[in-house]
Amino acid sequence: MPADPAAGPSAGPVHGTWEPDPAARWEDAFLSGNGHHGTLVFGDPDDDRVIVTHHALVRPVPAADTLPPRLAEELPGLQDRLLAGDTTAAEGFTDGRALRWVGAFHPAFAVRLRRDGAPRPDGTAPGYRREVDFATGVVRAVCAGHGSRVFVSRADDVVVQYVTGGPVDAGITLDPRLPGAPAALAVGRGTVLTPPGALLTLRARHPGGEAAFTGVTLVVAAGGTAEVTGDGVRLTGAREVLLLTRVRRHTGELDVRAEAAGLRGLLDGEDAPARVYARLLARHEARHRGAYERVALDLGADPAERALPGSALLARPDSAALVERLFAAGRYHLLSASGMLPPRLVGLWTGDWDTAWSGAFTTNANLNLQTASAAAAALPEVAEAHAALVYGQLPDWRDNARAVFGARGVVAPSHTDGVSGHTYHFQRAYPLHLWTAGADWLLLPLVEHAETTGRTDPRLVPALAEVARFYEDFLTRTGPDGRIVIVPSYSPENRPVGASWGTLNATMDIAAARHALTTAAAHLPGDAERLLALAARLPAYRVNDDGALAEWAWPGLEDTYDHRHLSHLYPVWPLGEINPYDTPDLARAAHRALELRGAENDSAHGHLHHALVAARLRDGERAAGALRRVLEGDFFHASLMSAHYPGRDVYNADAAHTLPALLIELLVQSAPDRLVLLPALPAGWTRGALRGVRTRFGARVDLEWRDGRCTATVRPSRTARIDLRTPAGGEPLELTAGEDLVLTLGTE
Repeated sequence: MPADPAAGPSAGPVHGTWEPDPAARWEDAFLSGNGHHGTLVFGDPDDDRVIVTHHALVRPVPAADTLPPRLAEELPGLQDRLLAGDTTAAEGFTDGRALRWVGAFHPAFAVRLRRDGAPRPDGTAPGYRREVDFATGVVRAVCAGHGSRVFVSRADDVVVQYVTGGPVDAGITLDPRLPGAPAALAVGRGTVLTPPGALLTLRARHPGGEAAFTGVTLVVAAGGTAEVTGDGVRLTGAREVLLLTRVRRHTGELDVRAEAAGLRGLLDGEDAPARVYARLLARHEARHRGAYERVALDLGADPAERALPGSALLARPDSAALVERLFAAGRYHLLSASGMLPPRLVGLWTGDWDTAWSGAFTTNANLNLQTASAAAAALPEVAEAHAALVYGQLPDWRDNARAVFGARGVVAPSHTDGVSGHTYHFQRAYPLHLWTAGADWLLLPLVEHAETTGRTDPRLVPALAEVARFYEDFLTRTGPDGRIVIVPSYSPENRPVGASWGTLNATMDIAAARHALTTAAAHLPGDAERLLALAARLPAYRVNDDGALAEWAWPGLEDTYDHRHLSHLYPVWPLGEINPYDTPDLARAAHRALELRGAENDSAHGHLHHALVAARLRDGERAAGALRRVLEGDFFHASLMSAHYPGRDVYNADAAHTLPALLIELLVQSAPDRLVLLPALPAGWTRGALRGVRTRFGARVDLEWRDGRCTATVRPSRTARIDLRTPAGGEPLELTAGEDLVLTLGTE
């Protein structure tokens, strides 16, 4: 559990966080989740609120509105105009539709347990404490003998709430009245007494259709009495109470009896809340704890700071204890948000129906940044959730390729709600339907997962082949030098000086095409010669007059530097195609591009993307500076979930989920044939340890450093010959499966 200040110094990093007051805002509520269901727990002892969410809860979008635009017949004309120098030609490449947003993610309802008695007038509670234990996923609140514990089971896919400190005299309801809920949402409720408690149901149907969601809560009370009230159940004199909740999205009617039977089955014939809770927790913890504890970061922080509540620690941006806790929280939240799907822009949590950018998946930067630590931080659960999104949407990606480009293969959308993978969210200033790099970008984490684990998902190679087929059909235009021209081309979400967004030879598009073709060739030997020949005809990257890697490789397209996205640095991070060891000249040009890049609107993803690229280029000072801007910018709520902008503006998981990836990249980087140790160690990190990191050549690495010396233990599961890079230089390294290798090096 999180450190208790009264318990003395903490011997190591704190794997949880705590607060001395209930959450007044849903953004500060502590989080739990199993990748399907999520909860936001306020911890109020008088009005115990648990907001329930589910990855499937998305506002319906009419099917006719989700179709990709049929523009393939107009594509040759657009290409001709762009090649002829018409810099605004792509602005008319549309079917005339107005901007359509993808379906918005929304909460279900709050499970409310309101105790009898007047609320405390000042909102405080003597002896109060709420905490979340990252190792178990349990959120706990205690006050004056009352207690509440909540977790979301990875084993049984159920929200479990256990209330103690009887007698419990309280009303229990499922409350759909959350901020932004549509006035036309049709809500029906039901309560049935079922000894030893009650069954509560809430059915909500979206306006104008059959899409609905239903929540079912089984109440199990020890002792006392229960009676039906107007909108729920009232308990009197119960010693303790167990609540089991599930929510389903569906069309038509849901079989509530079957849902209720499923919840009763979890009791396994037992009606003592304490014993049922303990058994369900043990089943859940066996899966959750093992995943969470695979990797840990210890920066030797001050024990007194480790004992602070999260809100107090956030006020100390230079604290090593803060970095430790955000690393731990980031892995916890990322794991908790990943299952049915990977994390959304809001992870798996929202207390408001009006989520920014629909609370969906923005795939041109945010999703890959959030899941960037999956392979190295030993979270295959995240990679598997990412795979569920990608492979589940391939049929829609095929539709995109045919409708927009008249091509075989697949094209990924820039925005998706997780329901549809069609490209239908675009407009003049955001011509997202022109983005062709998405499939390679989104498949890359699955390639890295296969390299790290040594196991290739049988769905991966066919998907790589489809990406290659798209490029074979699409890459048909050539320039005066005989090389392929990628036209139209789009660098999310930027445009050249004096030109429009849809243009030619965006660097990200070139990198994605080259990587997709060469990766497919490596897995498809029968097609390799043809695919590699096509890749060889792609344009070279361009270095502009400022000495920087240009965002567009087409002559005359000048860079717009003040922008939050760094799409043109895709060859550096995460591809590693441009790096200081193999391509030093291009690495210097990429570094110059990073120096010139502005922060635009101070978005968290922009700062951390900048830091990840800097770490790959071995610029620890620049990476640490970008990290510092996030730590000092008031980006984190008391829950340790983050915001998109400084000042905790717009609830958003980018910073929270991306931070572990950056902290690992500062210390350990890997490629299938390379290990880089301490590439960008921040100056203030004089001692520490990082344990359990996985590499793309099949080894686990434990790192410990202190007083200018570092010990790295490499534990290979596969035999390999790799290139070792350290602050002292490079050397070849022979690894033998099952034989640990201990390396000693300096930190400078």
